[in-house]
Amino acid sequence: MPPLPSPAVPPAEDSLPLVFLTAGDPAGIGPEVLVAAWRLPGAHRRARLRACVAPDTLRQAAGVAADGLVVVAADDPRPSSPERILVVDPGDRDAVPRGVATAAGGRAAVAALETAYGAVRRAEDAGRRAALVTGPLHKGALHAAGHDVPGHTEWLARACGMADDAASMMLWLPADAATGRGALGVVHVTLHESLRQAVAGISAERIVAAGERLAALLAALLGRAPRLAVAALNPHAGEDGLFGDDEARVIAPAVARLRAAGIDAAGPLPADTLFLRAAAGAFDGVVAQYHDQGHIPVKLLGMHRAVNITLGLPLVRTSVAHGTAFDIVGTGRADPASFLAAIDAAVRLADAGWRGGREAHGRSGKRLGT
Repeated sequence: MPPLPSPAVPPAEDSLPLVFLTAGDPAGIGPEVLVAAWRLPGAHRRARLRACVAPDTLRQAAGVAADGLVVVAADDPRPSSPERILVVDPGDRDAVPRGVATAAGGRAAVAALETAYGAVRRAEDAGRRAALVTGPLHKGALHAAGHDVPGHTEWLARACGMADDAASMMLWLPADAATGRGALGVVHVTLHESLRQAVAGISAERIVAAGERLAALLAALLGRAPRLAVAALNPHAGEDGLFGDDEARVIAPAVARLRAAGIDAAGPLPADTLFLRAAAGAFDGVVAQYHDQGHIPVKLLGMHRAVNITLGLPLVRTSVAHGTAFDIVGTGRADPASFLAAIDAAVRLADAGWRGGREAHGRSGKRLGT
């Protein structure tokens, strides 16, 4: 999936979706990858970009000259371009040391997120297509700033008036022309919690909800019904009960419910071979049972092009799949590929009218495309 290809017939500027970008924690590489992505012309052909970052952060952390920034209102209609960064100023003025986790960095990250989230919701209320793309956070900095949330996903769920577990994280790997690998999506049943808590929290209901959200998202990205696989929890998928009964007792009934709902789902399948099969093209998406079961293989397959997409919320939100990378701040080694891919995925989803999967299995009970 090439990033943001130019359409055959360029759309009218006022028809392009508004995409609001944050840099995450300004102490990390977020400002650098945001600016590097902004300066590529492809990022502006299908969207009007807005950076929700303090201007001083872009000047000091990413070397943007004063005349390379223009502060605008969130609803400013002008198109974006590589030459100047259009900034929606979140108003945070605290100095943030680079390369370390601090309360100042956590406060700045949340101020930018609040600004961007509010801008997206207001744009949608006004009938415009909009999306949110976020840079990497540092959870220690968030907590130092007094924010008791594990990350973006849970913060956004609470902002939408929902429970933390109402949202799921999906990792999206765009197709890779260099290796010939197809695209792959991975959603997690449980997320930011200890392994002990995650295993205790796995239920058929949560597996079904994750599978439904993944199916709706992949249908929007791929333009067809996806093929899903559901990972087992135990080694060898429990080995007929020798290594645990979670597969027979919880996971297999959930897979049966997904299939009864019209979703092409297989499983439970042993996780140690499942991702090899998925990478070879056997499946479009995988339902992983816990954080590392999904994250480790995705990052091995393509960490720098992976995208984090939030499912279950009434808005489009994508993010980079990497962290703040304090160790390479200011070295010029930060790779903007994941940020570019996150913009591309956000535009595709906004163009498809996707809203976090809630339009797929919301109050009406109808699925996407039915």
